[in-house]
Amino acid sequence: MYIGFIGDIVGRPGRKIIKEHLKNLKKEFDITFVIANGENASHGFGLTTTNCDELLKSGIDIITGGNHSFDKRADMEALLKSDNVLRPDNYPQGVAGTGLAVREINGEKIAILNLMGQYGMPTVDNPFNLATKRIKELHEDGITTIIIDYHGEATSEKRVMMMMFKNQVSAIFGTHTHVGTDDLTICDGTAYLSDVGLTGCRDNVIGMESAVPIKKATTGLGGHFEVPNSCKSILQMVVVNIENSKALDAFKIKLYDNGQRVITKAFIEN
Repeated sequence: MYIGFIGDIVGRPGRKIIKEHLKNLKKEFDITFVIANGENASHGFGLTTTNCDELLKSGIDIITGGNHSFDKRADMEALLKSDNVLRPDNYPQGVAGTGLAVREINGEKIAILNLMGQYGMPTVDNPFNLATKRIKELHEDGITTIIIDYHGEATSEKRVMMMMFKNQVSAIFGTHTHVGTDDLTICDGTAYLSDVGLTGCRDNVIGMESAVPIKKATTGLGGHFEVPNSCKSILQMVVVNIENSKALDAFKIKLYDNGQRVITKAFIEN
């Protein structure tokens, strides 16, 4: 079974390239199910009900979140009442929604667990201790195909997650930085990538207009980041083949708006 995972979708350009290409990619690579991080999908900050509906109709099955999940709070609280939008599971008690979903695909139960890191992020509960609890509960329920979206600033935190839970989950994919890393690996049946990278504008700074980030870098004075209305865009997606809860192989697709694509296969540890 091939499962796709798309990194942070940033604004209209990210939604547009998904709408134009995702269904064809699913057909070409026999992808059964797609998970995508959508916390930046509505002009870079949060997710509206309208844009969520657009993404689901474009071929995404589950939308995960992160530190921007509640930027459009009323929309997100409404979306979290559905069964296809998650927010990090380690938000403190009392926050609406959940970060865990279980789906049955071709007769097999699959769990999607959304977690957020601690370094440089909002106040959350310890993701490692919560993951230990959740994975134990899922295994006790007979659910061993588990995919984690770890939304974090620090690659070291993501690597800790990998070292703790390899051979216990099927995949751990990092999101948040918008910058793709080059460490796609399968180790002890677990696929791992520190950061999938953004889906959206690629000719600026993390999907945003360059002027404000440059001003902040050179003067220390910030401003509001804006997603360009037009730009050169990219779709970044990891595809993992899972059988009997183990990742057998994986590859990353980088699809550019000019039609070029780069496909990188995972390194498989023996």
